[in-house]
Amino acid sequence: MLFDIRGRRKHVIRVVYAILALLMGASLFLVVGPFNIANLIGGSATTETTKVLVEQAERAEAKAARNTGNPNLLIPVVRTRIAAGNAQAEANPQTGTLLLTPEANENYEAAVQAWKIYLKEEENPSPSAAALMAGTFFTIAENAGAVEPIEKAIADAARAQRIAAEAQPSIGTLTNLARYEYFDGDFAAGDRASKEAQAKASAAQVKEIKKQMAEFRKTAQSWQTQKKTAAKAESERGKESLENPFGGLGG
Repeated sequence: MLFDIRGRRKHVIRVVYAILALLMGASLFLVVGPFNIANLIGGSATTETTKVLVEQAERAEAKAARNTGNPNLLIPVVRTRIAAGNAQAEANPQTGTLLLTPEANENYEAAVQAWKIYLKEEENPSPSAAALMAGTFFTIAENAGAVEPIEKAIADAARAQRIAAEAQPSIGTLTNLARYEYFDGDFAAGDRASKEAQAKASAAQVKEIKKQMAEFRKTAQSWQTQKKTAAKAESERGKESLENPFGGLGG
């Protein structure tokens, strides 16, 4: 992919790359508990496996469409669409994070739409599905090419993780919530989640959690600075749309 790197556009692309680097770096930190993004996204799958996952998702969607009064039928749609998207994504060999192909993006978007409908219809959302969506939203943020979609995806990740942490407060759900809150710019909420996680931890775990959360907080503060710089640059160039730096990797 070729970029127009003249003038302000060159500066904006450079800043967006810096933002993505910050987000991807955040994904590499060890998070205590079962909801580490690295565990959720898994690795690449074969073409045949991807085909099976897509077919399962389509069957789940058809079943949900036939039974519109049962929002729980949307959870299999969410899970299989995310699984299909993960299988179609490409892993960055240096960081291990997912680089979304157009096909992966399509499945992620289907999962997002199903999740939105589910939240509107279900009073008590599934905490495990919420945690899965939180990680998915953060992956979407890592693959966005401009400030606004990155911000939106991070905010969505924080909202989803709040559901998981409120329903099942644990070291894992709370440390991930702290991370998303920090990147969403709510440092007070992030600090609260971090302290709640520490309250559930052993003395040895508390030390590690404090270290990890300090790193997340520092990285999130850098993101806030970079975000302002990029937003200003985008405004100055008339909000011309950016191409996704990772676009086209899927062939």
